[in-house]
Amino acid sequence: MTQSDAPRVTLAAIAGAHGVFGEVRLKLFAEGLDSLKRHKSFAAGDRTLTLKTVKPGKPDAIARFAEITTREAAEALRGTPLTVPRSDLPPLGEGEYYRTDLIGLPAVTTAGEPLGHVIAVENFGAGDILDIERPDGKTFMVPFRPEAVPEVGEAVVIEPAFVV
Repeated sequence: MTQSDAPRVTLAAIAGAHGVFGEVRLKLFAEGLDSLKRHKSFAAGDRTLTLKTVKPGKPDAIARFAEITTREAAEALRGTPLTVPRSDLPPLGEGEYYRTDLIGLPAVTTAGEPLGHVIAVENFGAGDILDIERPDGKTFMVPFRPEAVPEVGEAVVIEPAFVV
C-alpha cells in the first residue's frame, strides 16, 4: 500500500475565510488545537496544505496555510476536509478509539447475534452515538457508553436492551 492509498483520518474541515490574507476558519473533528499542531501538512482534496499557524477561533479554530494567501483562495476551499494518514496518529490508551476505526465494524448482541455494522459515530453534544445499519438497510443508534456497548474488538458488542 502506498502512502496515498493509506487510510486517512479527517481532523478538520475548512469552514470559510477569516480576514483578507488567506486565513481560514476550521471546524475541528479532533480533540483541540494540539491535535492539529502535531502535523506539519494536511491533504486537502488533491493538494497538500502546509500548516503555518493555528489558534483558537469561533467556533473552533483559525489557521494559516503557506499555500493560501488570499481571501478568495480561502473561500474556494470552503468545505474541504483536512486529512492525515491514519499511521501518523498517536497510539491510544486502553478503552480509547479513533472514530475511523469503528466505522465498518460488525455489530453483534452480547449473545453474538449479528445486528449489522457501524456506519457512523455521531456526537450531538451529549456524547458519542454509534449509528448501526442493519442488513435490511434500516438504522438505529446506540449510545457509546459501557452500559450499552460493553466491548469493542473485532466487533462492537451491544447490550440487547439498547437494540431498537
